Amino acid sequence: MDLRTKISAALKQAMKDKAADRLSTLRLINAAIKDKDIAARADGNDDGVGNEAVLGILGKMAKQRMESARAYEEGGRLDLAERERGEIAVIEEFLPRQLSEEEAVAAVDAAVAEIGAESIRDMGKVMGVLKGRYTGQMDFGKVGPMVKDRLA
Repeated sequence: MDLRTKISAALKQAMKDKAADRLSTLRLINAAIKDKDIAARADGNDDGVGNEAVLGILGKMAKQRMESARAYEEGGRLDLAERERGEIAVIEEFLPRQLSEEEAVAAVDAAVAEIGAESIRDMGKVMGVLKGRYTGQMDFGKVGPMVKDRLA
Protein backbone atom coordinates (compact mmCIF):
# COMPACT_ATOMS: atom_id res chain seq x y z
CA MET A 1 0.00 0.00 0.00
CA ASP A 2 1.45 3.37 -0.95
CA LEU A 3 1.76 6.28 1.47
CA ARG A 4 -1.15 8.26 0.04
CA THR A 5 -3.49 5.34 0.65
CA LYS A 6 -2.20 4.88 4.21
CA ILE A 7 -2.64 8.58 4.94
CA SER A 8 -6.16 8.62 3.48
CA ALA A 9 -7.12 5.55 5.51
CA ALA A 10 -5.71 7.14 8.68
CA LEU A 11 -7.60 10.36 7.90
CA LYS A 12 -10.90 8.48 7.55
CA GLN A 13 -10.24 6.57 10.77
CA ALA A 14 -9.43 9.79 12.63
CA MET A 15 -12.75 11.22 11.43
CA LYS A 16 -14.60 8.15 12.70
CA ASP A 17 -12.74 8.25 16.02
CA LYS A 18 -13.34 12.02 16.34
CA ALA A 19 -9.63 12.48 17.10
CA ALA A 20 -9.43 16.22 16.42
CA ASP A 21 -5.66 16.73 16.89
CA ARG A 22 -4.76 13.70 14.78
CA LEU A 23 -7.28 14.71 12.11
CA SER A 24 -5.85 18.21 11.92
CA THR A 25 -2.30 16.89 11.43
CA LEU A 26 -3.42 14.40 8.77
CA ARG A 27 -5.20 17.19 6.92
CA LEU A 28 -2.00 19.26 6.99
CA ILE A 29 -0.12 16.30 5.51
CA ASN A 30 -2.73 15.89 2.78
CA ALA A 31 -2.61 19.61 1.98
CA ALA A 32 1.19 19.54 1.66
CA ILE A 33 1.00 16.55 -0.68
CA LYS A 34 -1.68 18.22 -2.80
CA ASP A 35 0.45 21.38 -3.02
CA LYS A 36 3.33 19.30 -4.37
CA ASP A 37 0.93 17.58 -6.80
CA ILE A 38 -0.19 20.94 -8.15
CA ALA A 39 3.43 22.07 -8.54
CA ALA A 40 4.25 18.79 -10.33
CA ARG A 41 1.33 19.25 -12.71
CA ALA A 42 2.54 22.76 -13.51
CA ASP A 43 5.87 21.20 -14.47
CA GLY A 44 4.11 18.77 -16.82
CA ASN A 45 3.93 15.70 -14.57
CA ASP A 46 0.25 14.73 -14.64
CA ASP A 47 0.69 11.79 -12.25
CA GLY A 48 1.58 14.01 -9.28
CA VAL A 49 4.31 13.10 -6.84
CA GLY A 50 5.43 9.59 -5.91
CA ASN A 51 6.18 7.89 -2.61
CA GLU A 52 9.72 9.25 -2.49
CA ALA A 53 8.48 12.84 -2.74
CA VAL A 54 5.83 12.15 -0.08
CA LEU A 55 8.56 10.82 2.21
CA GLY A 56 10.51 14.02 1.60
CA ILE A 57 7.44 16.11 2.46
CA LEU A 58 6.85 14.14 5.67
CA GLY A 59 10.51 14.41 6.69
CA LYS A 60 10.47 18.14 6.11
CA MET A 61 7.25 18.54 8.10
CA ALA A 62 8.67 16.56 11.03
CA LYS A 63 11.88 18.58 11.01
CA GLN A 64 9.93 21.88 10.97
CA ARG A 65 7.89 20.77 13.95
CA MET A 66 10.99 19.69 15.89
CA GLU A 67 12.48 23.14 15.37
CA SER A 68 9.21 24.78 16.40
CA ALA A 69 8.95 22.63 19.53
CA ARG A 70 12.51 23.56 20.47
CA ALA A 71 11.74 27.26 19.96
CA TYR A 72 8.54 27.01 22.02
CA GLU A 73 10.43 25.31 24.86
CA GLU A 74 13.07 28.04 24.83
CA GLY A 75 10.29 30.61 24.94
CA GLY A 76 8.60 28.90 27.88
CA ARG A 77 5.54 27.82 25.88
CA LEU A 78 5.48 24.16 26.91
CA ASP A 79 1.83 23.75 25.86
CA LEU A 80 2.65 24.66 22.26
CA ALA A 81 5.81 22.53 22.32
CA GLU A 82 3.74 19.53 23.43
CA ARG A 83 1.26 20.14 20.61
CA GLU A 84 4.12 20.16 18.08
CA ARG A 85 5.44 16.90 19.54
CA GLY A 86 1.98 15.38 19.09
CA GLU A 87 2.05 16.37 15.42
CA ILE A 88 5.54 14.88 15.06
CA ALA A 89 4.25 11.56 16.45
CA VAL A 90 1.47 11.45 13.84
CA ILE A 91 3.83 12.37 10.99
CA GLU A 92 6.43 9.79 12.07
CA GLU A 93 3.84 7.00 11.81
CA PHE A 94 4.20 7.26 8.04
CA LEU A 95 7.98 7.65 7.92
CA PRO A 96 10.27 4.62 7.75
CA ARG A 97 12.39 3.82 10.78
CA GLN A 98 15.27 6.26 11.22
CA LEU A 99 18.75 4.83 10.84
CA SER A 100 20.88 4.64 13.97
CA GLU A 101 24.20 6.48 14.16
CA GLU A 102 26.10 3.27 13.32
CA GLU A 103 23.80 2.45 10.39
CA ALA A 104 24.21 6.00 9.05
CA VAL A 105 28.01 5.71 9.23
CA ALA A 106 27.84 2.34 7.43
CA ALA A 107 25.56 3.85 4.76
CA VAL A 108 27.97 6.76 4.23
CA ASP A 109 30.93 4.38 3.97
CA ALA A 110 29.07 2.19 1.47
CA ALA A 111 28.08 5.20 -0.66
CA VAL A 112 31.65 6.55 -0.65
CA ALA A 113 32.99 3.13 -1.68
CA GLU A 114 30.34 2.73 -4.40
CA ILE A 115 31.08 6.11 -5.97
CA GLY A 116 34.81 5.75 -5.46
CA ALA A 117 34.79 9.18 -3.84
CA GLU A 118 38.21 10.45 -2.89
CA SER A 119 37.86 14.18 -2.28
CA ILE A 120 35.39 16.77 -1.10
CA ARG A 121 34.51 17.39 -4.77
CA ASP A 122 32.66 14.07 -4.76
CA MET A 123 30.44 15.06 -1.83
CA GLY A 124 27.48 15.92 -4.07
CA LYS A 125 27.59 12.51 -5.73
CA VAL A 126 27.73 10.73 -2.38
CA MET A 127 24.84 12.80 -1.00
CA GLY A 128 22.84 12.06 -4.16
CA VAL A 129 23.26 8.32 -3.63
CA LEU A 130 22.29 8.63 0.04
CA LYS A 131 19.22 10.73 -0.74
CA GLY A 132 18.15 8.24 -3.39
CA ARG A 133 18.32 5.32 -0.97
CA TYR A 134 17.57 6.75 2.45
CA THR A 135 15.02 9.53 1.95
CA GLY A 136 13.02 9.78 5.16
CA GLN A 137 15.36 7.45 7.02
CA MET A 138 18.17 9.84 7.90
CA ASP A 139 18.65 13.51 8.69
CA PHE A 140 20.79 14.80 5.83
CA GLY A 141 21.70 17.88 7.87
CA LYS A 142 23.63 15.57 10.20
CA VAL A 143 24.89 13.27 7.46
CA GLY A 144 26.42 16.11 5.40
CA PRO A 145 29.17 16.88 7.93
CA MET A 146 29.74 13.14 8.34
CA VAL A 147 30.34 12.78 4.59
CA LYS A 148 32.55 15.89 4.62
CA ASP A 149 34.72 14.47 7.42
CA ARG A 150 34.96 11.13 5.62
CA LEU A 151 36.14 12.79 2.39
CA ALA A 152 38.47 15.37 3.97
